[in-house]
Amino acid sequence: MNKEIFRAYDIRGVYPSEIDENAAYIIGQSYGSYLQEKYNYKKCIVSHDNRLSSDTLTSSLIKGIVSSGCDVYNMGLSTTPMNYYARSLYKVPGIMVTASHNPKDDNGFKFSFDGSVNARGEMISDFADYTLAGKFITGEAREFRINIKNIYINSLLEKINPLKKLKVVFDPGNGASSFIVKEVFDKVCDAIYINDTLDGSFPNHHPDPAVRENLKMLSDKVIETGADFGIAYDGDADRIGIVDDKGNMLPIEYFMILVINSIDNNVDNHTYLYDIKCSKSIEDYVNSIGATGICYRTGASYTEYKVQSDNLPFGCEFSGHVYFNDKERECCSALYASLRFIELMSNYDISLSEIIKDFPKYYSSDEIKIPSDDKTKFEVTNKVLEYANNKGLSVNDIDGARITLKNGWALVRASNTGPNIIFRCEGVTPEDKDKIYNEYYNLITSLNKEMIK
Repeated sequence: MNKEIFRAYDIRGVYPSEIDENAAYIIGQSYGSYLQEKYNYKKCIVSHDNRLSSDTLTSSLIKGIVSSGCDVYNMGLSTTPMNYYARSLYKVPGIMVTASHNPKDDNGFKFSFDGSVNARGEMISDFADYTLAGKFITGEAREFRINIKNIYINSLLEKINPLKKLKVVFDPGNGASSFIVKEVFDKVCDAIYINDTLDGSFPNHHPDPAVRENLKMLSDKVIETGADFGIAYDGDADRIGIVDDKGNMLPIEYFMILVINSIDNNVDNHTYLYDIKCSKSIEDYVNSIGATGICYRTGASYTEYKVQSDNLPFGCEFSGHVYFNDKERECCSALYASLRFIELMSNYDISLSEIIKDFPKYYSSDEIKIPSDDKTKFEVTNKVLEYANNKGLSVNDIDGARITLKNGWALVRASNTGPNIIFRCEGVTPEDKDKIYNEYYNLITSLNKEMIK
């Protein structure tokens, strides 16, 4: 097996060149054995998204798990948050077969060992070593089919009560949420749907709502229908993207501000988490209300664990992962985040574009992915960190290097989900942003070309 498929948050690679049915079977053998030997579990949850390779990978994975003597509760098709919910419901760990927002030919496994929050960092490194050693146990076990769809939908809806019906356009991106989205949102709003049939080839656009171009169809439909706003999901429905009533992409930091504003008077812990990619606008807002902000590393496995372990009422990532913990802990569900957003927006008598017009404003680049390889991307990041330190600049190095400058900031980090270097920057003015962009983008691309040679 290729050890490079074991990443910081999950297992992920290209199908079938890096991950195939044989790899899935071995990972199943390892996972079932590991659960029994390390965590004393003899049962687990398994489900999958609708990628074209997910059915056969899941079948092989389950055969591997069962061969180790570990029973499997097979949910079949689900979103990733449904898988998390099932883990909590059945009180066992589990695996979700998905590559989330990655290209259609990728696939992989998100998994837990000790509860609903996924394995991360050293936990995955240890599991990789265990898997590659190949010393698995064998035993007799069974596969059980389960269906929690109705229970899950009820759990989403039971505490949501919008004051009025809003007109909302939804774009599941032909991903896994397509099989459930109508049953959820037809009950709470005047819902319009696009790209809502299951198709793992993602024929209409790439399933990543954090990328502006992937929201164009949604934006056009919002304008065409006069909707209040539009909501998009990634391939496994744990990321959210929003466009306002004018069809403009809503900065995720503005989503955070709206949520924090709606809950801050009702929570005891006024501490909120955002990741290192986020605009300074969220920091400014949190400070302005006398709350505390935590600028944390990127990655759902890490950020969700931080929200849970520190009992924070709310956290969110630039990518669109959202963690509500003010009423009860909700496991990174983009559908639940949508319901909460619809509920809070129903309290306003003015449009979303009007509400946000006076929010703290900076000028940010999009998240830029610079193709690299899994060795070079870390070397480049370290070189940029060294460059900033040599200039005596303030650097947050919790995840790559976020460099604070006089009139903005620059971020460079190695992607943990693919062979890319991630770059983003922000300035107080457009000119500041352009200056920072030119300096650091040119530095990163120059180092990347030099090291790849």
